[in-house]
Amino acid sequence: MKKEDRLLLLKEKLVRMKQHENALYKKGIQYIAGVDEAGRGPLAGPVVAAAVVLPKDFNILGVDDSKKLSPKKREELFEQIKTAAVAYGIGCIDNETIDRINILEATKLAMKDALRQLEANLREILGDGWKKRTGNDGREKPCCIQHVLIDGLALPDVPIPQTAIIHGDGISISIAAASILAKVTRDQIMMENHKIYPGYAFDCNKGYGTKAHYEGIKLHGLCPIHRKTFLMNMNRP
Repeated sequence: MKKEDRLLLLKEKLVRMKQHENALYKKGIQYIAGVDEAGRGPLAGPVVAAAVVLPKDFNILGVDDSKKLSPKKREELFEQIKTAAVAYGIGCIDNETIDRINILEATKLAMKDALRQLEANLREILGDGWKKRTGNDGREKPCCIQHVLIDGLALPDVPIPQTAIIHGDGISISIAAASILAKVTRDQIMMENHKIYPGYAFDCNKGYGTKAHYEGIKLHGLCPIHRKTFLMNMNRP
């Protein structure tokens, strides 16, 4: 494929992926948070969520579901998204909490933490201006974030209008950007964990259940960042 043809396809995809956001912009909604997570399936390490508000004129090409991108491309986009974003937040829930409350609840908790951090960062950026935002009833609203687009889940105890989008990381530009922030952040955490626990190939598998990972468990046993509830049958005959 010629370079110009590929560029055209990327521009067309960007337009498609901004449809949910553009529909909200037309309603006067300015601060839209995309939310996604990384790390629900691994045997070790945290689950990480990201929440990000992008500018209305966001035009970085190639942003997509993080799982569809190469590690190199994800890292490039990670830096570009952080620079371009109005604000973003990261939530990280460790393996012990995952074992205690289950992965679904831990994922929701990570998302809520990411939204809280995003809200705090957004207020700091906007200063006193955020207090001036009012709804149709003329009353000031308690949050800068006006709408949340989430990949698949709903957060019923978060008092912000939400839209849960199945496979949203491949459909919404905000969710896709959040998926990249979450994935790269988690990968960085697992690379650091590899330095501490080198016997499990965390640098390659990022905690997922690869052959090398299982062999490491058989050789060394579980390490402190393993999710014990994910590995309950490992030592059974």
